[in-house]
Amino acid sequence: MAKDLRSFLDELARVASGDLLRIARPVMPHQFEVTAILQQLEDGERFPLLLFEAPRSVEGHPCPFRLVSNVFATRERCALALGREASQSKLPLSLEYARRERRPLSPITIPPADAPVKEVVQEGEEADLSIFPIVRHHAMDAGPYFDMAVVNREPREGFYNSAFQRTMYKGPRRLGIHQSPRHNWQIVRSLARQGKRAPIIVVVGHHPAFYLGCLNVAAYGVDDYELIGGIIGEPLRLTPSATWGEEFLIPADAELVIEGDLDPQDLEVEAPFGEFTGYYGPQRLRPVIHVTAVNHRADAILQHNFVGHPDCWVLGGIPKEGAIYNLIKGVVPGVTAVHLPLSGSCRFNCYISVDKRVDGETKQAALLALGAVDFVKNVIVVDADIDVFNERQVMFAVATRTQADQDVEIIKNAKGNTLDPSQTHDIMGSKLIIDATMPLDRPFAERVAVPKFALEKFPLEEYFPEEA
Repeated sequence: MAKDLRSFLDELARVASGDLLRIARPVMPHQFEVTAILQQLEDGERFPLLLFEAPRSVEGHPCPFRLVSNVFATRERCALALGREASQSKLPLSLEYARRERRPLSPITIPPADAPVKEVVQEGEEADLSIFPIVRHHAMDAGPYFDMAVVNREPREGFYNSAFQRTMYKGPRRLGIHQSPRHNWQIVRSLARQGKRAPIIVVVGHHPAFYLGCLNVAAYGVDDYELIGGIIGEPLRLTPSATWGEEFLIPADAELVIEGDLDPQDLEVEAPFGEFTGYYGPQRLRPVIHVTAVNHRADAILQHNFVGHPDCWVLGGIPKEGAIYNLIKGVVPGVTAVHLPLSGSCRFNCYISVDKRVDGETKQAALLALGAVDFVKNVIVVDADIDVFNERQVMFAVATRTQADQDVEIIKNAKGNTLDPSQTHDIMGSKLIIDATMPLDRPFAERVAVPKFALEKFPLEEYFPEEA
């Protein structure tokens, strides 16, 4: 059976039932009720996956759909999504993603009659987004948003590109969209120069590995449907869209797929919206998606991402860790790990550990990280004895192995991220590199350590048997 959101929920209930909380009470997602619950759980350092059994529609009416939230809030659940044990959810998880990214799988196409997402298809004037539960996340958000993956297709070369891009509910058949200047944006611009509107879909609910695959940072022109299959571990099943048929294939095992098109010159006010940075993205004029069709399961489980919180950060961090690792490995073979920590929204700060063999490798690794992902602005490179997943160890290396006048580099006027609130320019910003590795050209102090034989000779359980 193909992997989908339901198979993952069943697996989570089987192996970690305490990690799945069901809420039977009716909730109003568009009135902050969902995010109020999530925030209070987060304040108590709790990050369960929530399944809302009776969410109301964006119009406040009972509906036959459910809503799932906080899927990606822990690395353990992301590890489960990739078929890894929870105990392997740190370094091996990044390396597993990196390994799968190098092994794409071609998708397969199935007829609409066999596609679960085609149980209900509404086209044209019958398409109606108002029947779905749509989440309004933060106090200043301009409205409810779908904030899951969107997919564009480049028609001449035929590749698909996926990205997480927010889409603001503006009416039953209209969504505002913010696209940063990357691959999907480039496809839309290219079609606009030809006088064509850009087809686009919004995928609202699928297996978590599907979304981890959507956030790859492969080069422009690489087919994301193939990469997603590699990340899931099986060919992605696709089916013809209602609007464009076989010219634009959609994920067959999704819960809800919205089809539409947009013209980058057809602009309306969009946002503010609480973004991954933990700050509101500013209000701007942005394109409008005109919805042409809606495909969904009869009892669809919609999914949203608690943006600006661990649910959003961890999801975005793991794919970027894998991609950066793969890129560095080709030039600096001694790289041992890459981590984008929660302290930088799993985007802005990057920690790299290297088994350094020659001077200069650390700066090379840092420059590759900055070039791989434009989100990254602060890179700290440490020795292999430092656990990059332990921020205290990283800061220990910075404190004891760096001198600011020798080990810190600042790169000015580099491409940043439009949502970085610290930037004074819409696109350009500065980058920071800290080399927190020990020098190779002179002796360096040895770290303290309790003898290994003593740790083995005097195990803790002999002294605290009641805790053993």
